[in-house]
Amino acid sequence: MNYSSDQLRRRNESLWTPVQAVTAPVQFLTFIVSLILVIQYFATGQGYMAAHIASSIKVVMMVFITITGMAWEFDVYGKYFLAKEFFWEDMINAVSLVLHLAFIAAWLFGASERLQMTVMLVALISYVVNFIQFGRRGLMAAKQRKAARVLDNTVLKHGDS
Repeated sequence: MNYSSDQLRRRNESLWTPVQAVTAPVQFLTFIVSLILVIQYFATGQGYMAAHIASSIKVVMMVFITITGMAWEFDVYGKYFLAKEFFWEDMINAVSLVLHLAFIAAWLFGASERLQMTVMLVALISYVVNFIQFGRRGLMAAKQRKAARVLDNTVLKHGDS
């Protein structure tokens, strides 16, 4: 799915586009750290606190990027959530967000360390699916922006002839 020219303009003008561009790699880094520490916990039975802290930071990042993403979606599509053009990304993001929050709920309700880490591992797996969706969309947007620049340059060159 490509952006319409108006959506692409709104995307490029949105305050939230650079916020998302900065936040996404930070969230990915928190994902990597959390994943490593959760796997280490399962492999050794050690490191629960480090895995819990990293996972809690990952949850905060997930909430932050979801909220700012909703503001971005409103700027581009006029809807905060479940815009037709972003339906599946939003659906998987919602599942991933619920799973991330389930990790916090498991901790708050005193679930065992192992159950907490299991919930977080499932949340991290759901994030991978969502990450792939957004990565694919980002690559498509980059190709569309590049094609628009080439077209603009071609028009400018031919307009000067």
